Amino acid sequence: MKMSDQKIQTFNDKEENANGNPETNDISENAPASFPVDESIEDDSTLVPADEKAAPQVGMMDHDPNTSVSGEADPYLHPSTTEETTEVANIHAQTETDTQQDSSVPENVYSDGDTTAVVTSFKPASPEEKSATATVKVMLLPDGYVMTVAFAIGLTTDNLKEHFTTELKIPPNVLQITFNGDVVEDSKTLMDLGVRPHGTIQLEMSSTDPQNYPIKPIKPQQEYNMPDVITVRVQKDADTYQDVVVEIERTTRCKAFLGGYRHKITGVEFHHAGVQTISKKRPDNGIEKFCRNTQTVREKSQHQQVTYTTSTQMTKIGCYVSNTTDKLISPGKYFTADEYHYRRLKAVIVIQTYARRWHAIRLVKQLSRDRMVRLDWEKKEEQRKKKEKEDRLKREYERRMHPKTKEDFDLLYHALEKWRQEELEHINATLTGAERKAALCALLEQETQLIASIGRHKLDANEEIIKNSVQAFLEKCSEPKKWKAFDDKITEMDTQYTIRARELKDIYATINMKHLTQDERLDVLLTLKHTVKEHKCKLTEDIVELIDREADLLMRGVKESNLEGLRKRISTLFLQYIKTPTFNPEVARLLKVPQDPSLLHKNIYFCPGCRRYLSSTEFSLTANSRTTGRCHQCNKLDNVARQREDLNNYKNMLTQLRQAEAEYDKKAKIAFLLQEQDLQYLLRVIWATQSALSAWDDLYDLVMVQWNKYFEWSPWNCILLTKEEAAAHLKLDNVEQAYGVVFIRKMKHKHTLAKKYFSQIPTMAQFLHSRDSQPAAPGNDLLVTKPAVTQA
Repeated sequence: MKMSDQKIQTFNDKEENANGNPETNDISENAPASFPVDESIEDDSTLVPADEKAAPQVGMMDHDPNTSVSGEADPYLHPSTTEETTEVANIHAQTETDTQQDSSVPENVYSDGDTTAVVTSFKPASPEEKSATATVKVMLLPDGYVMTVAFAIGLTTDNLKEHFTTELKIPPNVLQITFNGDVVEDSKTLMDLGVRPHGTIQLEMSSTDPQNYPIKPIKPQQEYNMPDVITVRVQKDADTYQDVVVEIERTTRCKAFLGGYRHKITGVEFHHAGVQTISKKRPDNGIEKFCRNTQTVREKSQHQQVTYTTSTQMTKIGCYVSNTTDKLISPGKYFTADEYHYRRLKAVIVIQTYARRWHAIRLVKQLSRDRMVRLDWEKKEEQRKKKEKEDRLKREYERRMHPKTKEDFDLLYHALEKWRQEELEHINATLTGAERKAALCALLEQETQLIASIGRHKLDANEEIIKNSVQAFLEKCSEPKKWKAFDDKITEMDTQYTIRARELKDIYATINMKHLTQDERLDVLLTLKHTVKEHKCKLTEDIVELIDREADLLMRGVKESNLEGLRKRISTLFLQYIKTPTFNPEVARLLKVPQDPSLLHKNIYFCPGCRRYLSSTEFSLTANSRTTGRCHQCNKLDNVARQREDLNNYKNMLTQLRQAEAEYDKKAKIAFLLQEQDLQYLLRVIWATQSALSAWDDLYDLVMVQWNKYFEWSPWNCILLTKEEAAAHLKLDNVEQAYGVVFIRKMKHKHTLAKKYFSQIPTMAQFLHSRDSQPAAPGNDLLVTKPAVTQA
């Protein structure tokens, strides 16, 4: 019987009686044993009978060794003691008698405390109904004794009365059977009462004439026999139980004790499942098999010196030895030790020849494979570089055709200046006199048209940039306060100011929406009017006036195309309303102009170009700067009008350099002091914008790395290489030994030029003689002198 995913719970056929029955207590020693069940086993529970008075001891089995519960053998170990069993099932069963057993066999009565079970034998009416049986529990009233019997569900209640008539010695017409308080008719079967095969039903039996025919308890049997059918209550859920009928199979063989295990901590012993259940026989497939002991042989080698005596028998007088099996042996050619060693040496040479040939073939094949791998890698690298270059050119073409950012327009102006220089050189080289002047005028006209075209693109891009910047400004104002906790979780909190800013942002987004109906637009204007009327000032009055004007025009049926200017004015004034700290306090921390006038005296500088006072962040300082100079906007305008240089490549290279230095050393400072103009001077003037090794001049493939990787990067500890050369250079442990003397002197000369130029920066001067930033100099090479420090 399989009881998967179920638990067995203790139950009694009769509830405990506090008073107790003296007659029952006298026979308590012959009560049926309880069966300990392991709750942790969720498959094919094996029932092991416990001792009648105490739990069985280690190595002892108190049940019949020839009896087992039908079903498959449990692959797990079951505890042999009842200490680990928290729920014990008191099982009361009815033993089916053998077909040849006489019906006069005495009944078996068992008692365990207040619970008494009477086990009798019963033979079904027909062989077909033996497989369809059920457990019938009959409670004898008024004493409450319970008798359990395995009964065929096809038999009637009259047959059940006839069976108990012989047991109780009472006529069948006096017995009365009730079910759930109703009297059961004699013609009804258990199937009519709703009993299914292997199910359980409890009936009450009483006497209609208790004065003359009282129901008396049955005397218990003095010895215990294993029942043929037992009933086990199984717990399915927390409050759901089910009674399961278990049939017992008898076996004729004696099962051997196979041992088990003992828990070191709890002391609970576990016996092998073979002790409790019959192992399942494997089907015979016609193949002869042997056990492991038959197949495996344990060998043992042992040397022993024994006496070994030999002798030779020859023909003599009185003794004849046959010579028919004798062999004639003649001596071979004798060779000396030198000849023997020469033969061995010759054989060794032959073996070495073949071995070296085998190694040479392996080496050639390995070199061939390496060559193929190398060629494949070079091919893939070439394709990758080609694809990267095509993608880069495609991105540049897209940037030139649809410029959006400042870097895109710098690229356009740089390309324009490059084209102008080429055309100017061509005109100066091919034309003279009046033709040259005419060509220069035409060139100027073309340049003017191109600049105007770039300006139109810039206007379109500025509109998109302004729109995105306003949206980002509003998002930043309305976002909640955030901070990181100790467990790296982000906590967000909304304040009354952030909620106010979010409401204004939603209103601003609504009034800028297009394709609204007239009613929707009027609702938006009404909401905006109620919002700005909370404060009374010149700005709010202008907004209310414009709102009323647009509402009046909408009611008159004016086209939306004629209202675009008015709606733009309303949007602009409401944006000004949002940027006012009085109406939106959260915006105060994002304004460039501080509200406190005292803060205007800190870090404010004068720009001689636009003649404005700006903060220090609006100015850029180069390596040789002595004053603040002009602001970013003036430098940008001067670059567009005069030089038209594109510093985007230098900016990207400087960004990569700073990231590499931050990963190398978090305390690195020199790389963060340089600007794009400084790196431009370093690459153009000192390194001639080409690789120091291969003279590659494509700026997209060049990187600045450390000359000596053990020191911080600096203009006097760097080298310009391609990406592949830089990766190989950084793997060198000692650059002084890896490169030649001439190359090293050339690098030292460039480092000296860089020191001379960047020593003009006061903040960089302190790093010139720093131990961490100065590379190690060779013994007979250029040395960097340090000023001598004297003490008074």
